[in-house]
Amino acid sequence: MSPAIAAHEYSPWDFWSEASRSERDAQLALQQTVVAGRPDHELGEQCFISELASIDNDALRLGDRTYIAAGAYLTGDLRAGADCSINPYTVIRGRVAMGDGVRIGAHTSILGFNHSMESGTPVFRQPLTSKGIEIGDDVWIGSHVVILDGVRVGSHSVLAASAVVTKDVPAGAVVGGNPARFIRWRVEPDDTGIAPDAAADAAARGTTGTTGTTGTTHPGGGDPSGTTGTTGPGDPSGTTGTTGTTGTTGRGGGEPDGAAADIDAGESADSSAVNPHDLASVSRTPTSPAATTASEDAAGLAERLSELARRARVEASAVLQRSWNDDLGLFADRPGAAPTVRAQADAIEIADLLLGTAPAQAPVDTQIRRLQGWQDAATGAVAPLDANGRQQEGLGFSHEDVAYHVLSTGYALDLLGSAFPAPLTWVTAATPERVVEFCESLPWATDAWSAGHHIDGFGTALLWTRLAGHTIPAGVEEALFGWLLLNADPNTGMWGSATADRGLLPVVNGFYRASRGTFAQFGVPLPHSERAIDAVLRHARDPRWFAPGARNACNVLDVAHPLWLTRGTGYRGDEVRELATRLLSDAVATWVPDAGFSFREPSPATRGLAETEPGLQGTEMWLAILWYLADLAGVSDVLGYRPRGVHRPEPAAALR
Repeated sequence: MSPAIAAHEYSPWDFWSEASRSERDAQLALQQTVVAGRPDHELGEQCFISELASIDNDALRLGDRTYIAAGAYLTGDLRAGADCSINPYTVIRGRVAMGDGVRIGAHTSILGFNHSMESGTPVFRQPLTSKGIEIGDDVWIGSHVVILDGVRVGSHSVLAASAVVTKDVPAGAVVGGNPARFIRWRVEPDDTGIAPDAAADAAARGTTGTTGTTGTTHPGGGDPSGTTGTTGPGDPSGTTGTTGTTGTTGRGGGEPDGAAADIDAGESADSSAVNPHDLASVSRTPTSPAATTASEDAAGLAERLSELARRARVEASAVLQRSWNDDLGLFADRPGAAPTVRAQADAIEIADLLLGTAPAQAPVDTQIRRLQGWQDAATGAVAPLDANGRQQEGLGFSHEDVAYHVLSTGYALDLLGSAFPAPLTWVTAATPERVVEFCESLPWATDAWSAGHHIDGFGTALLWTRLAGHTIPAGVEEALFGWLLLNADPNTGMWGSATADRGLLPVVNGFYRASRGTFAQFGVPLPHSERAIDAVLRHARDPRWFAPGARNACNVLDVAHPLWLTRGTGYRGDEVRELATRLLSDAVATWVPDAGFSFREPSPATRGLAETEPGLQGTEMWLAILWYLADLAGVSDVLGYRPRGVHRPEPAAALR
């Protein structure tokens, strides 16, 4: 007869209070074998690891009083806090991090990795990817739950038994089902800058994936200053690139009630396989008449949009004053932030859009002199400011901010009825050969977003050079557009390559930037418009970037503008309108009284992040986004405004 298996192998929570001295010594000896010679393995006080568990981690860190029961299978990089329970037959693989007091029921799978599944290659030969899984503090995960790669589970949440969790779970939410949906709040969300009914509505649809990088500018490009540098691709003016400056402790995991899950796969499916309508069809539980659905009728959406536009105009002066620094006489993006060149431009764009005038904080001629005075007379570059509002020195167009200031400062001056006083040597010193070298030097394969950023800057430098009547060297414009036409991918209509960690995000965002500064700004037809629409719609189904709470202004604008630019084709028009309506309906709910929009959508799961605080950049961008989405949805006339600056829809000039 086989010896009986000790009960604490499966139910270890009372081990340290009930085990004999010899059993304790045996457990400590087992733990020593787990960590011996493994500096990346660390166990806290009074942990327990069953002899019947399989521990095959690359890195393992367990907090005090965390236990692993019999039959558990652990691989990859696991970092668990104190008082966590990993109950019998739980599988945790890939990169997983959890806080304190996480209780995991039996037979649960937490899978922080994934297979690719492209056609033409057997699945077992496909490469693995890993975004990782993050689980907060005081989380109750029921039995037979499956959590897929890339998910973030907020603190104090509950995952019902058999839930299949494919989307982020807001802090304090109770979710269940396959796929997991919001059921109710365990802990009501605190004030996040978004109306409580809208927060509940976002949770009802589920939040998804991990967030990507934010912002609108990226390093690279060229530098006409003539100084030698170590980073940055070429410059069509022929000079060398330079660098820029730089819980609870109760028994077991338990099984909160939940719907049964119909899943038998051991690993998660690739996100590219998401049904085109999945994000629109997830059931909701509206908590007030203000909560909306993707099927909201046009009249109801137009009414909400009209009311938002009215409020924005009434509150525009307060929004601007909130970001004004009296001591420096400059705008900052938001209270407490340092002043920036972009903030001055954003303030001018907001005032023009909502008030039809320049910001009242300074006379118009003062604002013009300041913007013009920031332009380097020798190169035409506008360098960023330091924390005291003084310009940094020695920076050229290869610097991320300098490249973007060609757009933001140039259009701010244009809205004020003025222009750059000095020529932009980025263009005037260029040659066709150097333009081609510049385009080919950009990081299309690894960061198409950054590449598109610098194409946008150079294209806009062409615009201001043309409008000012300065000489553009022969063949420069033809070289730029010729390179873009010849190198557009016929499968996506875009430039560059998707990446393993970000998918189509850099390609679509880079396409917006590159096409905005060239084809859109000069009224030139795009190549492969229908393939571009396909790529944008496919990208917009990626929950990492487009689930509620994961969306930011950059990512949504970079979808809205290309779809608007290609709307004349009529291709997949119903899908485009449905997406625009859904995104618009959600965005309307995020205006914060007297403060405006934040760069990133606020949600219970993102509370406290700086990018969810309202500011000038978020307000300027979302106002433009609202117009594009509303125009795609057929209701833009109720807004009473149309962008005239960086995000203007019409061409700013025509090529001759």
